[in-house]
Amino acid sequence: MAPPLGNDYGKTQGLRTPWAGRALRRRSLLAGAAALGTLGVTACSRVPEPGKVEGGDLLDRLRDAGTVRIGVAGEVPFGYIDENGDVTGEAPEIAKVIFPRLGIPKVKAVPTEFGALIPGLTQAQQFDVVSAGMYINPDRCEQVLFSDPDYLMLDSFIVKAGNPHGIKTYEDIAKKGLKLASGTAYAEIDYAKANGVKEVMVLPDQVAGLDAVRQGRVDAFAGTNVTVKEVVKGKRGVEATEPFQPIVDGEPAYGAGGFAFRLSEKNLRDAFNEELVKMKESGELLRVVKPFGFTQDEMTDLTVEKLCPPAAGGGA
Repeated sequence: MAPPLGNDYGKTQGLRTPWAGRALRRRSLLAGAAALGTLGVTACSRVPEPGKVEGGDLLDRLRDAGTVRIGVAGEVPFGYIDENGDVTGEAPEIAKVIFPRLGIPKVKAVPTEFGALIPGLTQAQQFDVVSAGMYINPDRCEQVLFSDPDYLMLDSFIVKAGNPHGIKTYEDIAKKGLKLASGTAYAEIDYAKANGVKEVMVLPDQVAGLDAVRQGRVDAFAGTNVTVKEVVKGKRGVEATEPFQPIVDGEPAYGAGGFAFRLSEKNLRDAFNEELVKMKESGELLRVVKPFGFTQDEMTDLTVEKLCPPAAGGGA
């Protein structure tokens, strides 16, 4: 990635809350509820009053059980089950490093749809933490406790080889009246519409987007830089555009992702965050996520306090 803001674009200290009051929806919180399943070690977890943050004892109980359940949404490269049936991706691999250091040696994946992750965490309690590279935004900060972000992502487009329409930003799509597609519940849909794109074709994922561009059904497919870069690798007839920072209402719409915990489990979130910070400072975080296409450009020193409103649970 060659971000226009340079390697330090994620380290801005005066960052304002992104697109405050709106739902930034890459893999957004959909209306669907998670199916009820085996509750396991968290079956007795009490749901606090709405918006109330509590310390919680889940960390101790997970240590006793020796296993933590992580919710993943089957999205490459963020969190998915590989061809061998093992969970992997940038977020699960971080989890595999941190939880053993917290005295929880086994990490078990619970696959679900992205829109069911927060309900599955907070209501059905099907898993103990969301490990899916979930974007941190004000709406979600009211429902869950986030860790500090483990990446900060720019956007990119899949276009035909040579980029015949000269597409660089969402404004280009709007001004030229071009056809755009993006993935189910991707934040890029909202970014595009905020920049004047009237309609966005919604496709299952980036693979379907690549096919749509090749077939001429759309002029571009919008996704995160890493996602787009990976899907076009070695493919003929298509390419990825240069990464760019989406702008909404004159402000950068930062795509920073992290781990999500129940509002009742601040102790677990804080312990996890301490280890995440150590990984960042030592450079270990980049070494862990590099195999999934992440580079120094995606590393960030942003904190959850910068991304969540002060009154929301994420920054508590």
